Amino acid sequence: MSNIEKNLPFPKEKLSDKVNQLAPSGIRVFFDIVSQRKDIISLGVGEPDFATPQVIIDEAISSLRNGHTYYTSNQGTPELRQAIANDLQSKYNLEYNPDNEILITVGVSEGIDLALRSTLNTGDGVIFGSPSYVSYFPLVNLIGGEAQKIKTTPQDNFRITIDNLNKAVDENSKVLFLNYPANPTGAGYPKNTLDELRNVVLKNDLLVVSDEIYSDLTYDYEHTPFACLPEMKERTILLGGFSKTYAMTGWRVGYAAGPSEWIHAMLKIHQYGMLCAPTISQYAAEAALKYAQKDAQRMKAEYFQRREYVVKEFNKLGLKVSNPEGAFFTFPSIKETGLSSIDFATQLLEKEGVAVIPGSAFGPEGDGYIRAAYAATMDNLKIAMDKIDRFINELKPKS
Repeated sequence: MSNIEKNLPFPKEKLSDKVNQLAPSGIRVFFDIVSQRKDIISLGVGEPDFATPQVIIDEAISSLRNGHTYYTSNQGTPELRQAIANDLQSKYNLEYNPDNEILITVGVSEGIDLALRSTLNTGDGVIFGSPSYVSYFPLVNLIGGEAQKIKTTPQDNFRITIDNLNKAVDENSKVLFLNYPANPTGAGYPKNTLDELRNVVLKNDLLVVSDEIYSDLTYDYEHTPFACLPEMKERTILLGGFSKTYAMTGWRVGYAAGPSEWIHAMLKIHQYGMLCAPTISQYAAEAALKYAQKDAQRMKAEYFQRREYVVKEFNKLGLKVSNPEGAFFTFPSIKETGLSSIDFATQLLEKEGVAVIPGSAFGPEGDGYIRAAYAATMDNLKIAMDKIDRFINELKPKS
């Protein structure tokens, strides 16, 4: 009788050692809890609360009615690649050839995987700041690379400092991985800071993978892609997408732009593992770039107002928080409460029905913080802040 017939558990030793050692995403754990309850105000999952703009939906439906229901080129539709090239040229004066320097991916998440898998050999080092988005460390580990994490702090606005970068680089270092504006901290990099990073990259002959999915949600200064810096376009993969700017998370479409040889290497992996991004999503993304700029600006303006409110309220509550320069996250310290990140988030959810993500989900460097997204209506943000205020007051010893 087989194991299936006996209804025995599948033997874990048959699975990959790396997968067995892989911890589940701390974000998804809380997301699964929230999705099963209707009485929760969620400041947890990093997703716009806006619906995809109607003009994008209409164009996508029109593409279906016009019979665009087949596979596209592995690289993506020529029209979308051209629209992305035009957008990068218009915004940043960055020139990419849509024929061989742009690849359409299934979200930026796939782009990260492809960029790393196409460059890393076993033991190659990837330098990135931590706290960091939950997928960076596991992807480096699964590929067989060495994660060379740099602890970032509020004192440095959660940026990689030049001193710490110089200390982190060793003979194994191959890739500097950047994410800005950053998830979970909202940290950005002004151009003068990027210039300093560039010098270290050149001195150590590093490649750069730059996750700039939140680029259009930079609030306090103009966003500068790393590829704009002198001599960096030739050694940088720029990752961008549509999920955050255009409220298109469920459409799962992004892009990578970079040197043709690197893009070709990524394409070789993509064609076997994914084939192509969803056809309907590619038409939707093209429509976003052509017709939804006013919608994007409207959503950004609302995020800015929410940021101003949430940062002020957290600081009033004694949960110190740096002013996030982009994205739609705050990363307040909860150290004054005496609770760990996981205990704070769990108790807040149980007692007040407010979901935040424990900072430890973004690496041990994030313990003592929580990630609270302001991708929620102002009414819900006000209710949530009142509930957090009550929760904190309940933690204080009674006199």
